[in-house]
Amino acid sequence: MSIDVSRMRNIGISAHIDSGKTTLSERILFYSKKIHTIHEVRGKDGVGATMDHMELERERGITIQSAATQVTWKDYTINVIDTPGHVDFTIEVERSLRVLDGAILVLCAVGGVQSQSITVDRQLKRYNVPRIAFVNKCDRTGANPFKVCLQLREKLGLNAKMIQIPIGLEDKLEGVVDLVTMKAVYFDDPNGETIRHAEIPSHLKAEADKYREELLDAISMFSDELAEKFLGGEAIPEDMIHTAIRKGTLSEQLVPVMCGSAYKFKGIQPLMDGVMHYLPNPTEVKNFALDLDKNEEKIELVADEKSPTVALGFKLEDGQYGQLTYVRIYQGNLKKGDELQNTRARRKFKVGRLVRMHADSMEDINEGAPGDIVALFGIDCASGDTFCGGSLNYAMTSMFVPTPVISLAVTPKDKKSADQMSKALNRFTKEDPTFQSYVDAESNQTIIKGMGELHLEVYIERMRREYKCEVDTGMPQVAYRETITQKAEFNYTHKKQTGGAGQFGRVAGYMEPYAEGDYEFVDMIKGGTIPTEYVPSCDKGFKEAIKRGSLIGFPIVNIRCLINDGQSHPVDSSDIAFQSAAIGAFREGYKKAKPCILEPIMKVSVEGPTEFQGNIFGSINQRRGIIFSSVEDGHFSRVEAEVPLSEMFGYSTTLRSLTQGKAEFTMEFEKYAKVPMSVSDALIKEVEEKRKKEK
Repeated sequence: MSIDVSRMRNIGISAHIDSGKTTLSERILFYSKKIHTIHEVRGKDGVGATMDHMELERERGITIQSAATQVTWKDYTINVIDTPGHVDFTIEVERSLRVLDGAILVLCAVGGVQSQSITVDRQLKRYNVPRIAFVNKCDRTGANPFKVCLQLREKLGLNAKMIQIPIGLEDKLEGVVDLVTMKAVYFDDPNGETIRHAEIPSHLKAEADKYREELLDAISMFSDELAEKFLGGEAIPEDMIHTAIRKGTLSEQLVPVMCGSAYKFKGIQPLMDGVMHYLPNPTEVKNFALDLDKNEEKIELVADEKSPTVALGFKLEDGQYGQLTYVRIYQGNLKKGDELQNTRARRKFKVGRLVRMHADSMEDINEGAPGDIVALFGIDCASGDTFCGGSLNYAMTSMFVPTPVISLAVTPKDKKSADQMSKALNRFTKEDPTFQSYVDAESNQTIIKGMGELHLEVYIERMRREYKCEVDTGMPQVAYRETITQKAEFNYTHKKQTGGAGQFGRVAGYMEPYAEGDYEFVDMIKGGTIPTEYVPSCDKGFKEAIKRGSLIGFPIVNIRCLINDGQSHPVDSSDIAFQSAAIGAFREGYKKAKPCILEPIMKVSVEGPTEFQGNIFGSINQRRGIIFSSVEDGHFSRVEAEVPLSEMFGYSTTLRSLTQGKAEFTMEFEKYAKVPMSVSDALIKEVEEKRKKEK
């Protein structure tokens, strides 16, 4: 079967935590006849939402993994990906955006643009994803979609325009006014399945005219013909308005704003029409690959089935039937039995079983069309690998992977758990690039690293459930860094004489702070004082030395090492001698360069009732936080601050007790900054005591 690519949409639903993304995807599945009964996210029926298929997700009422499904709406094929809102699962959002063509940005009509909406919007901009905004929860007390539209302009700098206005708000929400057709749309039946178009209620006529005028004025930028008719006061045909809105949306110069309530079954079908009308099909999005045979030259891919296949494996999942690889096809098609090459691993493989996913159930298919999202079984690959057909050797540009900022020591309770733990860690690190694990050489403990407490908590819980593996966990550790604060010179000679050839090398130069990156090596050797073949050995030695600083044993960053002099011996000099000389020189210079400790600083956003604002301020100040904005919005206030990660452990419990459980917070990594002297001294003392004990 061949799918008409112009009638295909790959869309994601992304938003702040608890804006109703999963409820919205549940409604989309229901109206497109994919499911026949509706389950709620925190359902009383014990089933939970279809898209939250992990047990953990159902218990916590949050989305952890992005789920993919395909629906049909008015002869359009839509691949929907529901993504998590929690910043700890950022990589799930990143990897979904990498393969999406368009997105629905869901906002809460009461909360508006929240901290996470800002993060998601930044990610959408990074991958140039056009979006529609949907203001959800218009049935809640305090709902105000007009204010949210204004915030989209002010806080996110988007050219947001209402293309619908609500009929009534809060418990009086009845439907929406469509500003394109200038008709009122009502959703009858308990589940809102019957759509009724009627005249606009008289009390809303003036408001509807005002917002339509604003909309037409904004979209006249994208169509000269429409602009002429608008200025001449002529009637403008609907399809002309749709075309102009689509053009503005695709160029990312306009964001159409729709509203409704997913929970109360209002406004979902028009939103799906909006996806159909305004979001791009796979041929309208420019996708590039790098040609590995031509020095990574950029090549534009075409969504055409006759071209050789190029596909990206963007997500791995280890299910009961083996490894499942989600694949987005960018060019050509995927057929059962095709031979493809994994360009990173340089391995050929045959496409065995090809399936289409619907959250956690699947159907077997024989081929996937260009632009489609399908899944392959039993292929050995890593997240982000490119698969090519024919003789192509392309790689899709990789996604942005943030570095983990928090680590925990995990110890298995018995021998059986130890085997299971290594299996689990092996799988999790393959699935999730922001989750890392390694064995600490000094303490011999297994350390896991991730994006936050919740992130690590979820993985430990998954080990218990999916692998029956019981583990003890240590205290969470912060990923500190060390750096230098001033320039320092070094001149070090490494001499070792044993029987036979010895080791000899002298390395001289200086180190200095370097703001542009973590490490830079500069070779300024003149007159061959260090032979050319040993210069890379010096670089190797420095790279080895920056792995552990002498203050508290953490990696050293923001440093430039320059060598300008040295000495070699015709017999005793070797690669290893110069590596050792560079390590010695580095340590000599490092002591003089006034080293200091850096700690990860988190951007924290706390939201809660205004009456507790004082308590929130106090709790942040106690944690060495710097508050840089607080906004009061009626009964609610939001406090934005920068707080060191080391002070944020257990903050959720403290915050709950200070605000009677009414406030919530989100945090994400912002930057590394110097720790105050008192904290630095305490950290160094702690490390020294630990070393003494070990001796």
